[in-house]
Amino acid sequence: MDQFVLPWAARSRDWRAPTAMLALIAVAALALPLAACGSPGAGTLTSVTIGLTYVPDVQFAPFYVAAAKGYYRDAGLNVTFHHGIETNEFGLLAAGKEDAIFAGGDETLEARSQAGIPLVDVATIFQKYPVVLVVPAASPIHTAADLRGHSIGVPGPYGATYTGLLALLHGAGLSKTDVTIKNIGFTQVTALLTHQVDAVMGYANNEPIQLAAQGFAVRAINIWDVQPLVSNGLVVLSGELKAHPDVVKAIVKATLQGVRETMTNPTEAVRISASYVPGLDQPAKAASALTVLQATIPLWQGASQLGYNDPATWQSMATFLGSAGLVHGTVNPAPAFSNSYLPS
Repeated sequence: MDQFVLPWAARSRDWRAPTAMLALIAVAALALPLAACGSPGAGTLTSVTIGLTYVPDVQFAPFYVAAAKGYYRDAGLNVTFHHGIETNEFGLLAAGKEDAIFAGGDETLEARSQAGIPLVDVATIFQKYPVVLVVPAASPIHTAADLRGHSIGVPGPYGATYTGLLALLHGAGLSKTDVTIKNIGFTQVTALLTHQVDAVMGYANNEPIQLAAQGFAVRAINIWDVQPLVSNGLVVLSGELKAHPDVVKAIVKATLQGVRETMTNPTEAVRISASYVPGLDQPAKAASALTVLQATIPLWQGASQLGYNDPATWQSMATFLGSAGLVHGTVNPAPAFSNSYLPS
């Protein structure tokens, strides 16, 4: 298994089925009381839970920094992080056990379309979808269109790497039948090193770094240059926006302060993350984590404002997801995101 696995890599998206269960969750999302109570105010702290949908990881550094630096507290919040991979990714949010979740825009739109869960992305942190196609430096594959007739390794037919592959093929005017897709588990580095496949789907801040560390020169073809997709951000229920808009604004503001501080001082962010991530107190692991974090920071950049949701990207993604059969029919993405809760 690769040394680092991003939060989206292993998601099987089991929340898509069974339909009856999803329907119940959607109803619960509208009916259950929300976890947050009241609004942030002087002298009081509003307790909120943020779902990070994966084990403690350095790529959650902005959240850890926001907590350690007191940004959440200063915003009137007492924040608890919920780590862990849930079979139903949005279940705890829908059940009122979490107030916000760190999730992908593609997953958000799919859950809205397929399960009717009223999710809204209020701050997209990853401005670039982190999935890339990785090929040896000497490969004849220079663009997505060059993939025709080649083999591509993916962990499996799930998660962001698979969605990224579908997006790459779609953007190049190719279909799955034009290539050979091999399910290789989380062994992308080994598979490329041993020439089991011609290319692998991985992450801009993961597989290329590992391969370079082993002296294996590679090139990466970015998904965002071929088919725009919305990556991970803060997602809440629409009911939370109506009931506690000030709480949502406070969560967004403090988290984005953590993003900004992490970008400014990644070394300190790794040190802070060691309080959450086992092993980061060891120099070698801390150094590796810093390399990953430094490669992650560019993925947060690119928008005129941290957290900004680009309507054109949402629309392009919705069109792609519809063509790929990942959402039902034609979906209007507008209700799935908002920039109204970003700091002014």
